[in-house]
Amino acid sequence: MSELSLKNVVKRFGALEIVHGANLEVKDGEFVVFVGPSGCGKSTLLRMIAGLEDISGGEINIGGKVVNDVESADRGIAMVFQSYALYPHMTVEENLSFGLRMNGNPKADTEKRVKHAANILQINELMQRRPKQLSGGQRQRVAIGRAIVREPQVFLFDEPLSNLDAELRVQMRVEISRLHKQLGTTMIYVTHDQTEAMTLADKIVVLRAGNIEQIGAPLDLYDDPANQFVAGFVGSPKMNFLEAEIVEGGGGKATVALVNEKDVRLTLPVMDPVAPGTRVTLGIRPEHFSDAGEGDTDLTVSIDVAEHLGNTSYIYATTADNEPLIIERPESRTVGNRDQLTVGLSAKHTFLFDSAGKRLR
Repeated sequence: MSELSLKNVVKRFGALEIVHGANLEVKDGEFVVFVGPSGCGKSTLLRMIAGLEDISGGEINIGGKVVNDVESADRGIAMVFQSYALYPHMTVEENLSFGLRMNGNPKADTEKRVKHAANILQINELMQRRPKQLSGGQRQRVAIGRAIVREPQVFLFDEPLSNLDAELRVQMRVEISRLHKQLGTTMIYVTHDQTEAMTLADKIVVLRAGNIEQIGAPLDLYDDPANQFVAGFVGSPKMNFLEAEIVEGGGGKATVALVNEKDVRLTLPVMDPVAPGTRVTLGIRPEHFSDAGEGDTDLTVSIDVAEHLGNTSYIYATTADNEPLIIERPESRTVGNRDQLTVGLSAKHTFLFDSAGKRLR
């Protein structure tokens, strides 16, 4: 059993509290990703789970056992770091087996585990090489292999792909996902890259300033963000935000108009009471703009730059109020030749947030 739970976990450095009562339940075999901007507390939270940082309050439970006072080596976890942390004077085989040998593991079992990890990661031909003879992706495989041989209850990954180039990161994402399916072990993965989070996770934990903002499956967070921060952080390119105000409300609906383009109006279902004149923010994802006349209202924007990526184009534009927008259009190869573009907005694809960033529903 490799369930993991956090109950009101707090971390303080002196008087400064940087993780504020984190609560989380991770099921056996789940792939959970901590994601958020730099300094949000995700790596600190991972290090507390690993036992590399003491917790200031709360409880960490791994496999049905409270591990607050358990040494890192005895928690049944294995960690893969951003730096590969390989011994440069050892071969790949020696790096894989080192931890087991130091713990007095039987030789036959050590050889069996090392061979098993090498087969899983397809690094059999690298076993007699040293780290300086390996590419970045190969070194990362070895680092992961060193965790596999420990046969832990929980794998912890701390931004393991940050040092790789873009193409290799995509390849390693696929390999880590395949590894999870093959091993079926609980994995917790830290990244600032929301694309990694969306493609790898069974469950995403979005953090900001030491607080958990929302927990959910990737597409649940994408389709139903709890607040403006989550809405803007999950998705690439990110959600567009436009300043608006309530012009009419009541009866479970609210009509909003853009602040400086009063003719651009949408009526959305909103159960939360919002008074007319209240400033709000409209959120719309780049792919949810339609052709002119096909939405509930039209918006004309000025085109700054058009990026053509084959079957998709990204239009970087500004509204009359100089608010930036990113518009995704399929096969719009000639749109960059224009100065302006008119697109449709639909209420069913629009999110509404109050001045504090809370989602209005």
